[in-house]
Amino acid sequence: MATALNRKDFVSDQEVRWCPGCGDYAILAAVQKTMPEFGIAPENTVFISGIGCSSRFPYYMNTYGFHTIHGRAPAFATGLKISRPDLDVWVVTGDGDGLSIGGNHLIHVLRRNVDLKILLFNNKIYGLTKGQYSPTSEVGKVTKSTPMGSVDFPFNPITVALGTHATFVARTIDVEQKHLGEMLKRAHAHRGASFVEILQNCNIFNDGAFNDVSDKAIKADHQLILEHGKPLIFGKNRDMGIRMNGMRPESVQLGAGVTEADLVVHDETNLSLAFMLGNFEPPLPTPVGVFYAVSRPTYDGAVNKQLEDAKAKQGAGDLKTLLGKGDTWTVTN
Repeated sequence: MATALNRKDFVSDQEVRWCPGCGDYAILAAVQKTMPEFGIAPENTVFISGIGCSSRFPYYMNTYGFHTIHGRAPAFATGLKISRPDLDVWVVTGDGDGLSIGGNHLIHVLRRNVDLKILLFNNKIYGLTKGQYSPTSEVGKVTKSTPMGSVDFPFNPITVALGTHATFVARTIDVEQKHLGEMLKRAHAHRGASFVEILQNCNIFNDGAFNDVSDKAIKADHQLILEHGKPLIFGKNRDMGIRMNGMRPESVQLGAGVTEADLVVHDETNLSLAFMLGNFEPPLPTPVGVFYAVSRPTYDGAVNKQLEDAKAKQGAGDLKTLLGKGDTWTVTN
């Protein structure tokens, strides 16, 4: 009988080296705590990263791992998943790594629906290289590389993922350990490309970027927790909601003739609704949870099916015979 796994099975012997107070510690703790529940041994689990603070992750997991090239983690992960479909493969990236030089790789791994679990840490800054603006930094952001304020319009990770028709798109927050754990479980249970944006605080170079949804005193009034089949309700007293005013969503207070029946009901299978929620900006609350979750054949499954069909029709093949077929040349000095 197999021995039950626990958190210690997924903790490596490497010293964890992030800045004190970094949100990455909370994410690492949540992942290590959640992994045993999947019942997959560490030797059958792989974490793949690119370049950035988040990309130290594989060192701290007692699993197999690759610390790869800037932005290219999805390409490495795709190759691994196709060749070893039995492995549980995770990609850890950041807003700089995944949405700048790695943007092309990210969108294609999502549209292909490779069976990977992709965690994108979004702190709206380049942390490893000491505080330059990133693809998710807001317009006007003053940093070392934009001393007069950024003029770039930022990427929205959720709508980028939805635009590829990714089959699982979610958002959570580093300090919300219970919710973060739930999103990890949902992502892992999904067959296909699971994309989870994690709002992560960089307390050195962009401290407080997500205070409105992480500060205990005010977060209830700014955080909209998405639950499939339930009305969009939020607020410290659970007395606020989202309803449609024609084609536009609006925040309303319950009471005075407004009831839960007037509110939008969340549907994870509705792509249009997911896009609408993904584009929420103040004064509307920030949605967290699963925006979209549908089933579609996976890329790795389709490729391996083609290989199986080819072997069944033509045999396993022989590489030496293949290389010697057709016209060949002998080169002599």
